[in-house]
Amino acid sequence: MDKIELEGIVENIIYQNSDNGYTVFSLSLDDGEDSVTCVGNIPNLTEGESVQASGVYHQHPVYGLQLNVSECKRGMPTSLKGIEKYLGSGVIKGIGEKLAKRIVARFGNETFEVLEEYPEKLAAIKGISIEKAMSISALAHEQAQQRQAIIFMQSHGISTVSAIKLHNKYKEGIFDIIKTNPYLLADEVTGIGFKTADAIALKAGIERNSPFRIRAGIKYALWEASNHGHVYLPKESLINVARELMGISYDDTAFVELLNYALMEMQIERLITQEDIEKEQRVYLSVFHRAEAYVAKKLLELSNNESPALSREHDLDWAEMINGISLAEEQRIAVKEAMESGVLIITGGPGTGKTTVINTIITLMKQEGYDIELAAPTGRAAKRMTEATGMEAKTIHRLLGYAPSMEGTGKGDFEKDESDPLEADVIIIDESSMIDILLMYGLLKAVPPGSRVILVGDVDQLPSVGPGNVLKDLINSGLLKVVRLTEIFRQARESSIVMNAHRINQGQRPVLNEKNKDFFFVKKTPLDKVAEAVLELVSIRLPKYISCSSLDIQVMTPMRKSPLGVVELNKALQSRLNPPSPKKCEKEFRFQIFREGDKVMQIKNNYNLAWKTVDKRGALLDEGQGVYNGDSGVIRKIDNTAETLLVNFDDDRIVQYEFNQLEELELSYAITIHKSQGSEYKAVVIPVYSGPPMLMTKNLLYTAVTRARELVVMVGVPETMYKMIENDREVKRYTSLHHRLTKLAALHVGTESPMSLDVTDI
Repeated sequence: MDKIELEGIVENIIYQNSDNGYTVFSLSLDDGEDSVTCVGNIPNLTEGESVQASGVYHQHPVYGLQLNVSECKRGMPTSLKGIEKYLGSGVIKGIGEKLAKRIVARFGNETFEVLEEYPEKLAAIKGISIEKAMSISALAHEQAQQRQAIIFMQSHGISTVSAIKLHNKYKEGIFDIIKTNPYLLADEVTGIGFKTADAIALKAGIERNSPFRIRAGIKYALWEASNHGHVYLPKESLINVARELMGISYDDTAFVELLNYALMEMQIERLITQEDIEKEQRVYLSVFHRAEAYVAKKLLELSNNESPALSREHDLDWAEMINGISLAEEQRIAVKEAMESGVLIITGGPGTGKTTVINTIITLMKQEGYDIELAAPTGRAAKRMTEATGMEAKTIHRLLGYAPSMEGTGKGDFEKDESDPLEADVIIIDESSMIDILLMYGLLKAVPPGSRVILVGDVDQLPSVGPGNVLKDLINSGLLKVVRLTEIFRQARESSIVMNAHRINQGQRPVLNEKNKDFFFVKKTPLDKVAEAVLELVSIRLPKYISCSSLDIQVMTPMRKSPLGVVELNKALQSRLNPPSPKKCEKEFRFQIFREGDKVMQIKNNYNLAWKTVDKRGALLDEGQGVYNGDSGVIRKIDNTAETLLVNFDDDRIVQYEFNQLEELELSYAITIHKSQGSEYKAVVIPVYSGPPMLMTKNLLYTAVTRARELVVMVGVPETMYKMIENDREVKRYTSLHHRLTKLAALHVGTESPMSLDVTDI
């Protein structure tokens, strides 16, 4: 559809969202034609303004023909009617419709000049004192400054939403920041990253080798590395990443000197930490260096809190009787260690009885009168833990009382720490392979001295999405008590899912397509036949086979961008499972359509996002803040007028998103296997075709299979599956936790106070 341009006066503000600037208004055209309804992100638009609006017409199913405004040039009203309407709209506190009429009648076209330059003249009008005149003038100035600031920021490529946020934070100071060091914005404002700040800076004429740019580039490179699981970068790698990021040629030796100088300054300011370990120069953001050092020290301190043997044989016999179970030898060892050790790691694959061990530990700990807290990294995992134990399990964030930032940075803190620790004698964490170094840091800061920490998880699954390889590093250090559960129990042995998961983990080929079993492989080629088979399985065959909804079946794929990747499969599955309908509202956002009834997933942590839970009557049960990477749900309502979208998450939390927040959501009929961590689904469908060796690995396939509760179906080429099983490559993560544990333990050998040194020693 062709873009058109309309010019006129804002006749009426129908709806306006002050947070994101989304506005619905009627535009009275200059040519005298009927007014046109317009919608768009135009902050602080006021009745009476003169505007030039560009956009395309759209037929709204409820509100009829509207102009979707993509660009809007704004000016102060010039006609007397426009000036009167503008002032009477309430834009300036203290001026209503009647007073606006009197002011315009007195000063005419000179009204704005009087308001801003000669406010004392206003006092000549009945009802306006000299004090009120000065107040009106100050507010008029503020309105003008805000308008200028937003237009200025938009001219530098800053979105409307970000412009409002920045003006609210910095007021007129935003002009100087953009002209001198816009990289400050990347540090202090959510939604403004290095690349956005860099584009602003280059447009503002800031030099490519500016110290501000290099420092910001270093921080961005290290944060991006953390998004790929790294706690640090080798210095040589950091230099190469920074060069590529900032477009600096390899023969520019001056850049390396400037970068080294920036690193030195940033270390002095404690923004980064550099150290030489094992003949490698390592560069950390200081928050990660501090977290690793603290985790190592605190775990070794807690591990020294050995207790007298509480798990006597008759205690274990009693727990078995109470719970109606019979523990295997490995399980008895795990329970004994839990009762005697300050820190214990219990690891094992599916069907090895981890839940039985947890329940036995809880039984004995309660008998001893201990206060117990249960937690897991995700809402789904916490919900499963609650169902399996009969005790409330919380997400780790909720356990620690996450307090979101009030400054718009998105970085908050936990309420529970050393000054206000958890009131628990025993803390049991499930799905511990998902815990990254910062979350472990926050957790351990809240653990009081003398408490026990029990980490339960499957170390052979994929590591955490966030930085670090915590569970594996702790186990490999050999310095903490570890119990490996390897025996697969009789009931679990009846499941092909469990048995094949262990075969895959051991590098063996799974047994396929046994009659009346729960693990199948559908051979299909070429790509389009694989995709069609996936669609048919999810929409028709499997819901009938296991009596479930298509939404209970999760498609998991190794890749995002391929014909069998997340993006293409989601489009196809959405079209098949939730097609367009006049009864369903939808919203297109960045080439993705969201529709009521769609299955969606949160793809980044948002600690400030509000949620609530309600009962069947809609009465409030609970509320809080924080929605996390991997949380899944269904879109219940889309309101195109209010520009909001309502998601009902799997753990019953209800969250309202504004349209400008939709970058945090994506369709989740199909997800990457990485995103499935900590979740469990009734059935999973896994397309298996060719892909890059770094992705097509054994532990990726193992993780996918272990996410299924009742059924696994793979579709594609068996030879590709066999190659994945043979590929035991692990993508390297740069972490130092193993080193710190080993070094700290060595430093304290033979000392009277084993854990008395400061974290700076490591």
